[in-house]
Amino acid sequence: MSPPKTFHVKSFGCQMNVYDGERMAELMAAQGLTQADAVDADVVVLNTCHIRERATEKVYSDIGRLRKDQRRKSGKTPMIAVAGCVAQAEGEEIFTRAKVDIVVGPQAYHNLPDLVAKAAAGTPSLDTDMPLLSKFGALPARRKVAPSAFLTVQEGCDKFCTYCVVPYTRGAEISRPFAAIVDEAKALVDAGAREITLLGQNVNAWSEDMRGLHDLIRDLDKIPGLARIRYTTSHPNDMTQGLIDAHRDIESLMPFLHLPVQSGSDRVLKAMNRSHTRDSYLRLLDRVRAVRPDIALSGDFIVGFPGETDAEFEDTLSLVDAVGYAQAYSFKYSPRPGTPAASIVEQVPESVMDERLQRLQAALNRDQHAFNAATVGRACSVLLERTGKLSGQLIGKSPWLQSVHLIGDHAIGDLVEVTLAAAGPNSLTGVERVREAA
Repeated sequence: MSPPKTFHVKSFGCQMNVYDGERMAELMAAQGLTQADAVDADVVVLNTCHIRERATEKVYSDIGRLRKDQRRKSGKTPMIAVAGCVAQAEGEEIFTRAKVDIVVGPQAYHNLPDLVAKAAAGTPSLDTDMPLLSKFGALPARRKVAPSAFLTVQEGCDKFCTYCVVPYTRGAEISRPFAAIVDEAKALVDAGAREITLLGQNVNAWSEDMRGLHDLIRDLDKIPGLARIRYTTSHPNDMTQGLIDAHRDIESLMPFLHLPVQSGSDRVLKAMNRSHTRDSYLRLLDRVRAVRPDIALSGDFIVGFPGETDAEFEDTLSLVDAVGYAQAYSFKYSPRPGTPAASIVEQVPESVMDERLQRLQAALNRDQHAFNAATVGRACSVLLERTGKLSGQLIGKSPWLQSVHLIGDHAIGDLVEVTLAAAGPNSLTGVERVREAA
């Protein structure tokens, strides 16, 4: 096989996968390869997610579809690399199930250029080692980025929730060094970012010596040109008072908190090996709202966890009613091989999970629409990120992570002062505020 000249990276799943995909693209570009569409690229990297079963199967169907599309268009056979959490979980089994050239885990993708060279020489390559953060030191400098950029500060998980594969695919919790994070943040701002979202499987578990995530945010707040800071995903067990107070004290820290709860039932939470209870979670949210009353809250929910009863699901609905989430993610339980929950006998029937998910999502959508409607009339800044479908329309994000449409003479990357004028279920319309002459 000839050395590839073009590449394409397709990422599935969470924001950390998006960040990893961006870094893999930068690696390939640093080797002199040019980015191309998937149907034209010489090497295609599928950066995978293993959280749900269907996501895993989608990878294999994508491999077959990709080869078919390339044969139809150009008659060539692309080099295919499977990266990410499916690669870590399934390893050599991927070579058995599909015709691929490279399998590389999420902690080893900094070796991708070497693996591509070996594959071009005819040697399929596997690398699922999990070294301690060595990949970050091997990655190239950040290039031009969008107005809003991701920055991984922490990886892995020590919580071992019984439904989750992350501790097995991403490894133990480990924090990137403070200085390296600050340097990358400065490089992102120099490359065009005005907002940075700090990422981690348990991002609020980040620590170095006696410093926590709130200390890191306070230092990032000093970077000239960095207007906004966000972080995700948090664990209730690591939500310190210092981090709560940061939402009161730091203007650039946006009033948005994603704090997964998963269930409103204490018995289910215990079976999930979650370290919080329904009451401790609600009291934690009360503490956050006490320092930042306008904060928008987001969460994660799993319905149909093995053994979940109708009454326990009703506990989840009542928690949703009590919180009033601005946004939320909800999923049916999906058994993952090797996790303790997969071996529980009392699996909930698919039809029951479907019905519960529909009810939960109806409640969450109701509350999201209510939150959006309640912000109509508010004055705020909107960071413009992309063009809309209408002439002159740009779309950006409010401080509360709402999608806002704006018509006006502006550019992507502008921070525009607007009044939120109208709300739909998933977005709002903003009207630019006219400043009075001094």
